[in-house]
Amino acid sequence: MKPLYIWAGGKNKMIPKYQANPGIPMSGYDTFVEPFFGGGAMMIHIYKNNPTVKKFVMNDINPEIVGIYTAIKTDHLNFIAKMDALEAQYLPLNKVDRKAFYYALRKEYTTNWTQWNRTDEAASLYFLMKTGFNGIWQTNQTSNGRFATPSGLLNQTVKCYDKPNVLDWHNFLQIVDIHCGDWSACVGNTQGKTFFFFDPPYRDSFTSYSQVFNDTQHLQLIDFCKQEDLKGHIVMYCNRDAGDNFYTSNQGQLSISYYNVTYTAGRRKQNKDDAGAITSQTAKQAREILLYSPSITAMNCATIPAPVKVKKVKAVKATKPSAVFNPAVFEEQE
Repeated sequence: MKPLYIWAGGKNKMIPKYQANPGIPMSGYDTFVEPFFGGGAMMIHIYKNNPTVKKFVMNDINPEIVGIYTAIKTDHLNFIAKMDALEAQYLPLNKVDRKAFYYALRKEYTTNWTQWNRTDEAASLYFLMKTGFNGIWQTNQTSNGRFATPSGLLNQTVKCYDKPNVLDWHNFLQIVDIHCGDWSACVGNTQGKTFFFFDPPYRDSFTSYSQVFNDTQHLQLIDFCKQEDLKGHIVMYCNRDAGDNFYTSNQGQLSISYYNVTYTAGRRKQNKDDAGAITSQTAKQAREILLYSPSITAMNCATIPAPVKVKKVKAVKATKPSAVFNPAVFEEQE
């Protein structure tokens, strides 16, 4: 199972860093809670590597995103049927017609979505996300606050989405409680020892939903982490380091780690000429932090080993017999 879509700010690239320092607990808790879900990379990682978790809790403030997961959990066959119908219309088209198809569907989604039931609405959004500009969530003045990201490369060949992955998500979501709203509304819905993973919006930035998550809210969240840690639960809170000692001043008993990162989307450095015009954009170097329960370093953080890929050696006939071994006549294939 993998994320349903690419998500800017997703934690796929950070998970190996967290594994190296301080480690990601893979046993010792009953519930995993991710209140700022996004693409759900951490929840997938826990699900794959900790079979003892009894309950998962996901939350996102974006009802459009939550609608996709709800439809896949409760009405997956109709969700897939809608995706297949859109895919069948889209794939035979040339790129010009695909672009027209995309924007026509997007207009329906932003102005006339009441024509659909919840499942068809969610599938229409998912189709747009899979054929739109990957990883970026945008709205505009005419989208009624709804998804309005531009089209992507429109170069799909045989499929627009991964149907087996949707089926995997359907099965997994049967043990997931789905919430939509503020993070504080879902954190009490746990059982036994709990692992909380918080990935809130970066400080002093707008979220994709035009809402500010300010320092007061970050402090409330950090205070919650400290309280839950003292109760014996496990917490991780990640964010961007602004170099102002905000986290070292407020970490309390929590431990802190730093990671050098490169932002390739959303936070790119703008290069300007003498007149101030943007000439290019380059990846931006930054540093992220992780606040976490000190107990993590003594916990089991071993992941399930990935299957070992066995390389097949294919022999190729030599053009002339030779008593001397010639490595050129052998070819390794993955």
